[in-house]
Amino acid sequence: MRLALSLAVLALSLAGCSSTAPTSSAVDLAARADALTHDALVVDTHIDVPYRLRESPADIGAATESGDFDYPRAVAGGLDVAFMSIYIPAEYQETGGARALADSLIDMVEEIAAGAPDRFAVVRSVDDVDRLRSPRRVLLALGMENGAPVEGDLASLRHFRDRGVRYVTLTHSRDNEISDSSYDDAGTHGGLSDFGRQVVAEMNRLGIMVDVSHVSDAAFDDVMEVTTVPVIASHSSARAFTPGFERNMSDAMIERLAENGGVIQINFGSTFLLKRVQDDRDALRARLAADLDARGIDAGSPEAAAYETTFYAENPLRLAETTDVADHIDHVVELVGVDHVGIGSDYDGVGPTLPVGLEDVSTYPNLVEELLRRGYSDDDVRKILGGNVMRVWRAVEAAATE
Repeated sequence: MRLALSLAVLALSLAGCSSTAPTSSAVDLAARADALTHDALVVDTHIDVPYRLRESPADIGAATESGDFDYPRAVAGGLDVAFMSIYIPAEYQETGGARALADSLIDMVEEIAAGAPDRFAVVRSVDDVDRLRSPRRVLLALGMENGAPVEGDLASLRHFRDRGVRYVTLTHSRDNEISDSSYDDAGTHGGLSDFGRQVVAEMNRLGIMVDVSHVSDAAFDDVMEVTTVPVIASHSSARAFTPGFERNMSDAMIERLAENGGVIQINFGSTFLLKRVQDDRDALRARLAADLDARGIDAGSPEAAAYETTFYAENPLRLAETTDVADHIDHVVELVGVDHVGIGSDYDGVGPTLPVGLEDVSTYPNLVEELLRRGYSDDDVRKILGGNVMRVWRAVEAAATE
């Protein structure tokens, strides 16, 4: 038998066949995945384009050399609805100006759409998505990352609702007046503040989705007690793969989110996906710090920045892969079912830590191919790509009393 197999392999080799060449079944699966991705409604709930453009202006209506998002790549990837993150750094909570920054970033998104109406359109409702969706247009929705622009005034929520913001991430990297952060050890409020409870109730009333990414575990529990409608985690992953990383969601939180009817949108960042990547990153940081100290280079100096660039080029982080994102989706599906998981990539937000195979918005078909390989049905893939979060958005709209 072994001799027969060896002769068969030899014959294939002599015929010019390569063991690394894709089989017809693999080609067929890739083509099926690409077709399904472009036919399905693809909704990515967290893309950090506005702040990227604030720091480094570019024309995303054309191909760009930097960043993870532009129009040609979005169309190639089948992206229909891109939630533009109106990201407000935590320092604005102390310095002031959070609301003004949020308005300026919203202005930017509106200007992008107005400048290229054949390529982009801003959407403010589920009906807008249904009405404006087309194969050659990328729809831009708005999600505000950090509730700091509320600035202590519930009326600000109505202002941002009227400007098109359709979800608010209650906090970011530090505790704010609304909520404690998963990245902050202070535990300022022990969860939501009293004002934060009012914010959640007002968001329910106005039809703004509550986003529990970035909040502490205690704040998540408080949100679940207050909200009367489903909530989202716009860009979080499963803590089962990253023990101790509070920024991701525990199994108990995912189960409670599902009971609420909500959805967790999986973050693509490698450090969100694998504990191994977190450990490797920390080890590289320690080596870098030791190198700088040994060379007498002050951290934060131009010399340190130059050395850091060279160091990471010579010592690249071993990244996650497309299969790891699919593992997180599998975990949520096994835990609570396919109706409670989606995609919130964090493109333009997690820098050079994106997985191999999911490097930018052109690559969604690679994830779909992996899901199909694992036996997901077309209907289940459609739910994951956008159907689930659209269900939540529709429910929040329907329950709004203003």
